[in-house]
Amino acid sequence: MVLLHRFTAAVPLIASLALVGCASDGGGVQSQKMAAIKARGSLICGVDGKLPGFSFVSPDGSYSGLDVDICKATAAAVLSDPAKVTYRDLSATERFAALSSGEVDLLSRNTTMTLSRDAPGGNALAFAPTTFFDGQAVMVPATSGIRSLKEVAGKPICVETGTASELNLADRMRELNATYTPLKFQSGDQTYAAYLQGRCVAVTTDRSQLAAKRTGFPKPSEHILLPDVLSKEPLNPATVNADPAWADAVRWVVYSLIQAEEMGITAANIDAKVAEAKANKNLAQLRRFFGVEGDLGKQLGLPADFVVRTVKAVGNYGEVFERNVGTGSPLKLERGVNQQWRQGGLMYSPPFL
Repeated sequence: MVLLHRFTAAVPLIASLALVGCASDGGGVQSQKMAAIKARGSLICGVDGKLPGFSFVSPDGSYSGLDVDICKATAAAVLSDPAKVTYRDLSATERFAALSSGEVDLLSRNTTMTLSRDAPGGNALAFAPTTFFDGQAVMVPATSGIRSLKEVAGKPICVETGTASELNLADRMRELNATYTPLKFQSGDQTYAAYLQGRCVAVTTDRSQLAAKRTGFPKPSEHILLPDVLSKEPLNPATVNADPAWADAVRWVVYSLIQAEEMGITAANIDAKVAEAKANKNLAQLRRFFGVEGDLGKQLGLPADFVVRTVKAVGNYGEVFERNVGTGSPLKLERGVNQQWRQGGLMYSPPFL
């Protein structure tokens, strides 16, 4: 079941009511948010909806992308069905209000984790592990002759308001002691339309988003990304920190995908791996991971086999990456720092103990 809604107005804040204390079906701890999701029969997931590789709506109404797969994995863990997701397209300015008001259960929308967004005195979000390590970049027409950020000085730059990109750009230009004219827009569509119309000489946001948006340009090869990296952009799913049990459940769903890749567990071989774990009592780590023994799922308010459900739904993290944004996808992005830690990257899961 895939439904599309558009968040259009904020409703009174109710996040403070999402307190921990309900007992799950398995006898473990559960949040009111998780109980509401089960009662509703679907996970409401806030996404971008217009960003190829991360969250994109096809003409037939189906959603795909790395961020979408996180929604599917979470639904599989909680509801035993990755299709039980209601997607809501949210702009950058809408996303936090939609989450804090309870309009969406989970925000999986290329959102950078920052102190002010995480802090109780800020947006009061609870971030899951990073699903894509990125950095802010600048794109310009190849014919502009601009090859560095310094050369953009004194010129108009398009940027979406309400994003970390807006502040990062101001900080970096300030460091360069360079003047510029920021042209701010309320949505990504407006921002890129203005850039293609020539209203600004450059556009800035996360490098992955620029690469994704460029694939939809009339002539993608006529636009280049400058080598300057303006910031660190760890992109993370988020919930509200008023419901720590729900935040923990989402956190470990993401970790399960990362750990599965490290252990060589894929969507194709997981049934055989589970059978092996059940047959061999000496495979303690594998048995705990799959929920064959122990109560890790119960401690999160999730089924014992939640890891099995998530990997069957979307594969491990490496599969999710390659399918949506990797070298075999239209975006053709290298893994880079998004490699597993054993390959020199930053993808690392704490132990499932």
